[in-house]
Amino acid sequence: MQSKRPFYILVALLFIVGISASIYRGIEHNVPFLPGKQVQSWAIDAKISFQGTGEPAEISFALPQDPAFEILAENTTSPGYGLSITDEHHERRAVWSTREAQGKQDLYYKVTLIPTGQSDLNTDTVPATPVPYIWPATEKVAAEQVIAEVWSRSASNISYAQQLMKALTAQDRSQNVELLLSSNKPSTLFMNMLHAKGIPARIVNGLYLEDQRRHQELVPFVEVYQDNQWHLFNPATGEQGRPDNLLLWERDGQSVLDVIGGVNSQASFSMLQDTRSALATSIDLIKSQSSFDFSLYQLPIEEQSLFKGILLIPIGVLVVVFLRVIVGLKTSGTFMPVLIALAFIQTTLLTGLVGFLLIVSFGLMIRSYLSRLNLLLISRISAVIIVVIGIIGLFTVLSYKFGLSEGLTITFFPMIILAWTIERMSILWEEEGAKEVVVQGGGSLFVATLAYLAMSTSWIQYWVFNFLGIHLVILAMVLLMGQYTGYRLLELKRFKPLAGE
Repeated sequence: MQSKRPFYILVALLFIVGISASIYRGIEHNVPFLPGKQVQSWAIDAKISFQGTGEPAEISFALPQDPAFEILAENTTSPGYGLSITDEHHERRAVWSTREAQGKQDLYYKVTLIPTGQSDLNTDTVPATPVPYIWPATEKVAAEQVIAEVWSRSASNISYAQQLMKALTAQDRSQNVELLLSSNKPSTLFMNMLHAKGIPARIVNGLYLEDQRRHQELVPFVEVYQDNQWHLFNPATGEQGRPDNLLLWERDGQSVLDVIGGVNSQASFSMLQDTRSALATSIDLIKSQSSFDFSLYQLPIEEQSLFKGILLIPIGVLVVVFLRVIVGLKTSGTFMPVLIALAFIQTTLLTGLVGFLLIVSFGLMIRSYLSRLNLLLISRISAVIIVVIGIIGLFTVLSYKFGLSEGLTITFFPMIILAWTIERMSILWEEEGAKEVVVQGGGSLFVATLAYLAMSTSWIQYWVFNFLGIHLVILAMVLLMGQYTGYRLLELKRFKPLAGE
């Protein structure tokens, strides 16, 4: 007896690979598992203005690289300027250049961002130990006293930064702190005091995201390093941590805007919040990243529409296998109900049922006449096909004449399958009688209806097209049911007397 172990191993592998591929696609490519999910996006316009001096100009502008946001699209508006995007030391910058900039100049950078949900500022690179700041003679003693006092109340880099921030933002600040703040910006003073103890820290610039705000400016923050992570501090308020609506625009401790050949430069920001489809967003991200992806969205629209119908067939096949193998329903033809269910998707269920019954009924009447002519099988089938086409055409014209627009959709019925169905039912009528025709014909319509209900469900249509691994799971289920040799559910009543009391 042949071992079934390889078969069950194959089924298990199909299940595992199919489910794993679907989960991977949902997590790695951010494809939502349910249709209709929406995500928030931010459209931000950065306006760079400066006064040209009539000389060659070069403008370098930092671009956002925040792990909490992903760039969906970006573009610039800069007539008369050359543009290049540089990426050195993980710092992206836009560089505009022109041979002559005279008078007021305006450059625009537009970016669309979506949140990633990753708010932690992790890093694999350990920053170098900073060079201590050399304090001016008038500030040296005050700075050393403040640093020594705060250092004694701390136990780590973060606790030192927390105590130092508390000392700088307290309402009853000491005279030493007041002296230092009188000649230093809070962010610069905070960073220099951290550097004095060899703690890596840098000034970063963030943008608060508020819907429909204009003429906004960047706000300085300070990042403090400890244990492969940067911790964010707001020197203006003394708060630690990252606000939910904060976008870190520049994180390398460099200048946001550098202008050569111009004066009075400034950058202002406008923003707008929008809601968009999560699926469309993930597709745009995949295309923008040029990632190696097997999704059907890489195909032209026409082929995508074709596959959306083809990929529903395995769902119908699964329904047919279950109802025939497990339940025990009889149908006219093995997979004829699947093709009828596909036609129902185009015609709607009620219109499809009426159209199917009318075509088959008229076809059986005409087929009964053809049987008297003693034609060969090929000629008889060919005649039935031509008759079916004529019936469909007649019903379509009549539907149009009477204003029944639903009747026009019966042209979606598979004509060859209908012809073979009529032929099989006619032979069955002659050999088994009308009762068997009703049983098999009714079973076919019942199975086609259930297959239609499954295939027309929005979340099933969404899954089979966006998560191709689902088809491996369907294949595994079909293989498992193919090994079933027990009683069908409809046979239990028939063999009930054998079970005794």
